[in-house]
Amino acid sequence: MIESIDRALAILQLFLKQEKPLSVTWISKTMGIQKSTVSRTLDTLEGRGFVRKDKETGKFWLGLQIYALGMLFREKEPLQKAAYPYAKALSMQCQAGVHITTFATIDSPYPQHVILEKITSPQNIDAAPPVGAVRPSYCAASGKCLLAFSASYYATYRGCPLKKLTEYTVTDWDELDTEFAAIRRQGYAVEREEAELGMTCIAAPIFGVDGAICAAISVSGAVARITEDRVPEIIEAIKKTASEISQTIS
Repeated sequence: MIESIDRALAILQLFLKQEKPLSVTWISKTMGIQKSTVSRTLDTLEGRGFVRKDKETGKFWLGLQIYALGMLFREKEPLQKAAYPYAKALSMQCQAGVHITTFATIDSPYPQHVILEKITSPQNIDAAPPVGAVRPSYCAASGKCLLAFSASYYATYRGCPLKKLTEYTVTDWDELDTEFAAIRRQGYAVEREEAELGMTCIAAPIFGVDGAICAAISVSGAVARITEDRVPEIIEAIKKTASEISQTIS
Protein backbone atom coordinates (compact mmCIF):
# COMPACT_ATOMS: atom_id res chain seq x y z
CA MET A 1 0.00 0.00 0.00
CA ILE A 2 1.25 3.47 -0.89
CA GLU A 3 0.43 5.60 2.15
CA SER A 4 0.06 8.95 0.40
CA ILE A 5 -2.32 7.55 -2.23
CA ASP A 6 -4.33 5.73 0.42
CA ARG A 7 -4.63 8.96 2.43
CA ALA A 8 -5.80 10.93 -0.60
CA LEU A 9 -8.43 8.32 -1.44
CA ALA A 10 -9.58 8.22 2.19
CA ILE A 11 -10.09 11.99 2.11
CA LEU A 12 -12.15 11.71 -1.09
CA GLN A 13 -14.28 9.05 0.59
CA LEU A 14 -15.01 11.49 3.43
CA PHE A 15 -16.75 13.75 0.93
CA LEU A 16 -18.82 10.79 -0.20
CA LYS A 17 -19.85 10.03 3.37
CA GLN A 18 -20.53 13.63 4.46
CA GLU A 19 -22.00 14.95 1.18
CA LYS A 20 -20.87 18.53 1.92
CA PRO A 21 -17.75 20.75 1.78
CA LEU A 22 -15.17 19.96 4.47
CA SER A 23 -12.51 21.99 6.24
CA VAL A 24 -8.87 21.03 6.72
CA THR A 25 -9.40 21.13 10.51
CA TRP A 26 -12.40 18.79 10.39
CA ILE A 27 -10.63 16.30 8.10
CA SER A 28 -7.55 16.42 10.32
CA LYS A 29 -9.54 15.66 13.48
CA THR A 30 -11.66 12.99 11.83
CA MET A 31 -8.72 11.12 10.30
CA GLY A 32 -6.34 11.74 13.20
CA ILE A 33 -3.55 13.18 11.06
CA GLN A 34 -1.69 16.50 11.05
CA LYS A 35 -3.37 19.53 9.46
CA SER A 36 -0.22 20.16 7.43
CA THR A 37 -0.45 16.67 5.95
CA VAL A 38 -4.13 17.15 5.10
CA SER A 39 -3.33 20.53 3.56
CA ARG A 40 -0.59 19.13 1.32
CA THR A 41 -2.80 16.25 0.21
CA LEU A 42 -5.69 18.58 -0.63
CA ASP A 43 -3.35 20.92 -2.49
CA THR A 44 -2.21 18.00 -4.64
CA LEU A 45 -5.80 16.89 -5.29
CA GLU A 46 -6.75 20.48 -6.12
CA GLY A 47 -3.87 20.74 -8.57
CA ARG A 48 -5.25 17.71 -10.42
CA GLY A 49 -8.82 19.02 -10.35
CA PHE A 50 -10.19 16.38 -7.96
CA VAL A 51 -11.16 18.95 -5.31
CA ARG A 52 -11.66 22.70 -5.28
CA LYS A 53 -11.37 25.26 -2.49
CA ASP A 54 -14.00 27.86 -1.69
CA LYS A 55 -12.15 31.16 -1.29
CA GLU A 56 -14.75 32.57 1.11
CA THR A 57 -15.13 29.62 3.51
CA GLY A 58 -11.76 27.93 3.00
CA LYS A 59 -13.56 24.59 2.76
CA PHE A 60 -12.96 22.01 0.08
CA TRP A 61 -15.44 20.27 -2.21
CA LEU A 62 -15.22 17.80 -5.07
CA GLY A 63 -13.79 19.02 -8.36
CA LEU A 64 -14.73 18.54 -11.99
CA GLN A 65 -12.37 15.59 -12.45
CA ILE A 66 -14.50 13.60 -9.99
CA TYR A 67 -17.61 14.58 -11.96
CA ALA A 68 -15.98 13.58 -15.25
CA LEU A 69 -14.93 10.20 -13.92
CA GLY A 70 -18.38 9.59 -12.46
CA MET A 71 -20.14 10.47 -15.70
CA LEU A 72 -17.76 8.27 -17.68
CA PHE A 73 -18.50 5.37 -15.35
CA ARG A 74 -22.22 6.01 -15.60
CA GLU A 75 -22.11 6.09 -19.41
CA LYS A 76 -19.92 3.01 -19.86
CA GLU A 77 -21.10 0.78 -17.01
CA PRO A 78 -22.81 -2.22 -18.69
CA LEU A 79 -25.43 -2.70 -15.96
CA GLN A 80 -26.71 0.85 -16.18
CA LYS A 81 -26.76 0.89 -19.98
CA ALA A 82 -28.72 -2.36 -20.05
CA ALA A 83 -31.04 -1.54 -17.16
CA TYR A 84 -31.99 2.05 -17.96
CA PRO A 85 -34.71 1.37 -20.58
CA TYR A 86 -36.39 -1.16 -18.28
CA ALA A 87 -36.17 1.21 -15.30
CA LYS A 88 -37.65 4.05 -17.35
CA ALA A 89 -40.55 1.85 -18.46
CA LEU A 90 -41.13 0.73 -14.86
CA SER A 91 -41.27 4.33 -13.67
CA MET A 92 -43.86 5.18 -16.30
CA GLN A 93 -45.91 2.07 -15.53
CA CYS A 94 -45.96 2.65 -11.78
CA GLN A 95 -46.01 6.46 -11.96
CA ALA A 96 -43.30 6.55 -9.32
CA GLY A 97 -39.57 7.08 -8.87
CA VAL A 98 -37.20 4.21 -9.68
CA HIS A 99 -33.68 3.58 -8.39
CA ILE A 100 -30.97 1.08 -9.28
CA THR A 101 -28.57 0.47 -6.40
CA THR A 102 -25.57 -1.70 -5.65
CA PHE A 103 -23.14 -2.46 -2.84
CA ALA A 104 -21.15 0.45 -1.41
CA THR A 105 -17.51 -0.51 -1.06
CA ILE A 106 -16.53 2.35 1.25
CA ASP A 107 -15.43 1.63 4.79
CA SER A 108 -18.50 1.78 7.02
CA PRO A 109 -19.55 0.44 10.44
CA TYR A 110 -22.92 -0.65 9.00
CA PRO A 111 -24.14 -1.93 5.59
CA GLN A 112 -24.63 0.73 2.92
CA HIS A 113 -25.56 0.86 -0.75
CA VAL A 114 -24.91 3.40 -3.49
CA ILE A 115 -27.45 4.76 -5.99
CA LEU A 116 -26.30 4.01 -9.54
CA GLU A 117 -29.32 5.33 -11.42
CA LYS A 118 -32.35 7.42 -10.58
CA ILE A 119 -35.49 8.08 -12.59
CA THR A 120 -37.91 10.62 -11.20
CA SER A 121 -41.62 10.70 -11.82
CA PRO A 122 -43.46 13.97 -12.55
CA GLN A 123 -46.30 12.66 -10.39
CA ASN A 124 -44.09 12.61 -7.28
CA ILE A 125 -42.26 15.25 -5.28
CA ASP A 126 -38.60 14.28 -5.62
CA ALA A 127 -37.37 13.77 -2.07
CA ALA A 128 -35.16 10.82 -2.92
CA PRO A 129 -31.34 11.00 -2.70
CA PRO A 130 -29.35 11.73 -5.89
CA VAL A 131 -27.25 9.42 -8.05
CA GLY A 132 -24.03 8.61 -6.24
CA ALA A 133 -25.54 8.99 -2.78
CA VAL A 134 -24.70 6.32 -0.22
CA ARG A 135 -27.46 5.21 2.13
CA PRO A 136 -28.00 2.63 4.92
CA SER A 137 -29.04 -0.78 3.56
CA TYR A 138 -30.77 -2.28 6.58
CA CYS A 139 -33.70 0.15 6.42
CA ALA A 140 -34.19 0.36 2.64
CA ALA A 141 -35.98 -2.16 0.41
CA SER A 142 -33.15 -2.28 -2.14
CA GLY A 143 -30.52 -2.58 0.59
CA LYS A 144 -32.46 -5.40 2.22
CA CYS A 145 -32.43 -7.25 -1.10
CA LEU A 146 -28.64 -6.90 -1.23
CA LEU A 147 -28.31 -8.18 2.34
CA ALA A 148 -30.79 -11.02 1.83
CA PHE A 149 -29.23 -12.40 -1.37
CA SER A 150 -25.51 -11.81 -0.74
CA ALA A 151 -24.07 -14.11 1.93
CA SER A 152 -20.70 -12.31 1.97
CA TYR A 153 -22.24 -8.83 2.28
CA TYR A 154 -24.52 -10.06 5.06
CA ALA A 155 -21.67 -11.82 6.92
CA THR A 156 -19.55 -8.67 6.86
CA TYR A 157 -22.09 -6.70 8.89
CA ARG A 158 -24.20 -9.24 10.80
CA GLY A 159 -24.44 -8.14 14.43
CA CYS A 160 -23.13 -4.58 13.96
CA PRO A 161 -24.98 -1.78 15.82
CA LEU A 162 -27.77 -0.23 13.76
CA LYS A 163 -29.21 3.25 14.18
CA LYS A 164 -32.93 3.98 14.28
CA LEU A 165 -33.77 6.58 11.62
CA THR A 166 -37.53 6.62 12.27
CA GLU A 167 -39.85 4.96 14.75
CA TYR A 168 -40.36 2.18 12.18
CA THR A 169 -36.70 1.35 11.57
CA VAL A 170 -35.86 -2.26 12.43
CA THR A 171 -32.51 -2.48 14.24
CA ASP A 172 -32.75 -5.96 15.75
CA TRP A 173 -30.72 -8.47 13.71
CA ASP A 174 -32.88 -11.45 14.65
CA GLU A 175 -35.93 -9.61 13.35
CA LEU A 176 -34.03 -8.65 10.21
CA ASP A 177 -32.96 -12.27 9.68
CA THR A 178 -36.61 -13.31 9.65
CA GLU A 179 -37.33 -10.58 7.10
CA PHE A 180 -34.36 -11.56 4.92
CA ALA A 181 -35.57 -15.16 4.81
CA ALA A 182 -38.99 -13.93 3.64
CA ILE A 183 -37.33 -11.73 0.99
CA ARG A 184 -35.43 -14.73 -0.39
CA ARG A 185 -38.65 -16.79 -0.54
CA GLN A 186 -40.81 -14.15 -2.20
CA GLY A 187 -38.19 -12.43 -4.37
CA TYR A 188 -38.84 -8.86 -3.27
CA ALA A 189 -38.59 -6.50 -0.29
CA VAL A 190 -40.96 -3.84 1.03
CA GLU A 191 -39.97 -0.96 3.29
CA ARG A 192 -42.49 1.47 4.72
CA GLU A 193 -41.29 4.62 6.49
CA GLU A 194 -38.18 2.89 7.89
CA ALA A 195 -35.70 5.26 6.25
CA GLU A 196 -37.86 8.37 6.04
CA LEU A 197 -41.29 9.17 7.40
CA GLY A 198 -43.97 9.39 4.73
CA MET A 199 -41.98 7.40 2.17
CA THR A 200 -42.23 3.77 1.07
CA CYS A 201 -40.20 1.55 -1.24
CA ILE A 202 -40.49 -1.84 -2.97
CA ALA A 203 -37.43 -3.57 -4.47
CA ALA A 204 -36.33 -6.72 -6.26
CA PRO A 205 -32.85 -8.21 -6.83
CA ILE A 206 -30.90 -8.12 -10.11
CA PHE A 207 -28.61 -11.08 -10.76
CA GLY A 208 -25.47 -10.98 -12.92
CA VAL A 209 -23.52 -13.37 -15.13
CA ASP A 210 -22.57 -15.77 -12.35
CA GLY A 211 -26.06 -15.85 -10.89
CA ALA A 212 -25.01 -13.72 -7.91
CA ILE A 213 -26.86 -10.57 -6.96
CA CYS A 214 -25.16 -7.50 -8.43
CA ALA A 215 -27.79 -4.80 -7.82
CA ALA A 216 -31.38 -4.09 -6.88
CA ILE A 217 -34.11 -2.07 -8.54
CA SER A 218 -36.73 -0.23 -6.50
CA VAL A 219 -39.93 1.76 -6.86
CA SER A 220 -40.36 4.50 -4.26
CA GLY A 221 -42.74 7.29 -3.43
CA ALA A 222 -44.95 8.85 -0.82
CA VAL A 223 -47.06 6.53 1.31
CA ALA A 224 -50.10 8.53 0.20
CA ARG A 225 -49.42 7.55 -3.44
CA ILE A 226 -48.11 3.99 -3.05
CA THR A 227 -51.10 2.75 -1.09
CA GLU A 228 -51.60 -0.80 0.16
CA ASP A 229 -54.01 -1.63 -2.66
CA ARG A 230 -51.33 -0.70 -5.25
CA VAL A 231 -48.56 -2.77 -3.68
CA PRO A 232 -49.43 -6.13 -5.35
CA GLU A 233 -49.37 -4.66 -8.88
CA ILE A 234 -46.10 -2.83 -8.18
CA ILE A 235 -44.54 -6.01 -6.80
CA GLU A 236 -45.52 -7.90 -9.96
CA ALA A 237 -44.14 -5.14 -12.18
CA ILE A 238 -40.85 -4.76 -10.32
CA LYS A 239 -40.18 -8.52 -10.16
CA LYS A 240 -40.80 -8.77 -13.90
CA THR A 241 -38.48 -5.84 -14.58
CA ALA A 242 -35.72 -7.22 -12.35
CA SER A 243 -35.98 -10.58 -14.11
CA GLU A 244 -35.76 -8.94 -17.55
CA ILE A 245 -32.67 -6.96 -16.56
CA SER A 246 -31.06 -10.09 -15.07
CA GLN A 247 -31.65 -12.00 -18.31
CA THR A 248 -30.24 -9.12 -20.37
CA ILE A 249 -26.95 -8.88 -18.45
CA SER A 250 -26.42 -12.60 -17.79
